[in-house]
Amino acid sequence: MMDLASPNLNALILLFAATFLLSFSEASIHLYHLEPFQEVGNSYLLSAGSEGIAASASRSSSSSKNPAVRDGRAFIREYGMCRFENITFWRSKEVADQHSAKERNTGLIQAFIFEATDRDNIGGSAYGGQRSICCTPDLAKLEGCKQGEIIRRPSSSNPKWPIVINTQFTGNKLFARMDPKVIRIRKTGMYNLFFVTCDPNLKGLVMSGKTSWKNPDGYLPGRMAPLMNFYVYMAVAYMLLSVIWFSQYMRFWRDILQIQNCITLVIALGLIEMTLWYFEYAHFNYTGTRPVGITTWVVTVGAVKKTISRLLILCVSMGYGVVRPTLGGLTTKVLLIGATYFLASELLDIAENVGTINDISGKARLLLVLPDAFLDAFLILWIFTSLSKTLEQLQSKRSSVKLDIYRKFSNALLMTVIASVSWILYEVYFKATDPFNERWQSAWIIIAFWDILAFALLCVMCYLWAPSQSSQRYAYSDEVGEDFDAEEAQSLTRAADGDLSLVKQERKGGDTVVIDAEEDEDEANAEGKRE
Repeated sequence: MMDLASPNLNALILLFAATFLLSFSEASIHLYHLEPFQEVGNSYLLSAGSEGIAASASRSSSSSKNPAVRDGRAFIREYGMCRFENITFWRSKEVADQHSAKERNTGLIQAFIFEATDRDNIGGSAYGGQRSICCTPDLAKLEGCKQGEIIRRPSSSNPKWPIVINTQFTGNKLFARMDPKVIRIRKTGMYNLFFVTCDPNLKGLVMSGKTSWKNPDGYLPGRMAPLMNFYVYMAVAYMLLSVIWFSQYMRFWRDILQIQNCITLVIALGLIEMTLWYFEYAHFNYTGTRPVGITTWVVTVGAVKKTISRLLILCVSMGYGVVRPTLGGLTTKVLLIGATYFLASELLDIAENVGTINDISGKARLLLVLPDAFLDAFLILWIFTSLSKTLEQLQSKRSSVKLDIYRKFSNALLMTVIASVSWILYEVYFKATDPFNERWQSAWIIIAFWDILAFALLCVMCYLWAPSQSSQRYAYSDEVGEDFDAEEAQSLTRAADGDLSLVKQERKGGDTVVIDAEEDEDEANAEGKRE
């Protein structure tokens, strides 16, 4: 009997829940190379994939009027599908030698595909005991199932589902080849595929071959399909931001601060990243496999962008480029934490997006997630500690305008951290309450939120530190001994349109000469020097 205490098959599905959560990022074309069957209760089972398949909302008029007239492409566009290709099962020579060449059925393997909502229609329990996948003598009497096969009850919505496909070994052959099959999927849902054998003599069974899952619009899994359009919108958003920012940047390029150069770099990397993600998903949707080259590039660009973004926020929190001209002795520490964060982020992103994710065990993935999470927490602590010191410094110097901007920046950071923590808790809740991925159509929002949040914080920084002709003078006003009032310092956050009187500043010895561009030369020369 199957040693699962649950009154339904939830324990079985939960056993593979982690695999299902990751399989959507692998590919819609699943390749198997001598994959071993695992012993689960009274069966030997191989989890072969899970995909969200969406039924097409619109069907061609020709096919709806005459269902008999359909070519292959029209049929695929109308429905999702699962295709079995070159599926071959291999057993040991010792088991094969136990049979003669004339025997017909010397071992049965069954492939069954079912929607997540129909999971309770697989397996059964005799006399209220533990649940089994395979039919036992007691269950054969109670359920009417056939001993040695899986227990299957028809779905309430479609009596043909769950679908079971049988493949048999014959004689003393070492292998059995499954006939090519195409399963048409006409109902939107999360579909799971298992291969199982109830024959204890087939212990050690392995499988090779390929299965292809396809949605009506392409190979992109249903949980990922909305992200392709999302990255188009994000690329457009970054493009609009870059046009606005670069127009100001080129207009006042002589007065650009170092932090404004860093913001420019982050905007450019964000635009490149969103564009590469779109092309990566488009290639995935067309071919069914993830392009290793593009995926490696996009995760690398993303890791660089995340690293520079965090270092930018850290440096701004320290007052670099606005309050202090250099980081001094902290430069080495900032570069070291940046290099460490990039390495941790790059390894995690490559592991999650490049190649086959199912090759990574839970423990191995945990080893990659923990360093990244620890570094993020450390950076947040360092950022807010530095920001607190900078605010105290500005308050003591009575730099009211800078203090106001830094308070806005700290409020934006605080809201970002609160939103991040809240979303992490929601993500945990979302996955904990949906172990069978039945809410797969909205799962893309989990990924999209982080890109939206990063973009929103970037827009705030662009607004607070927009290029202007007074950026340099404002940034180091404390160092040259000037005490600007609020009206004169407003040029930090918006471009000057000719209505500002202070447009030029010169240093002579230890004094600063401010020239009024709207007065004539005599009045300008009569302007007093301020210490």
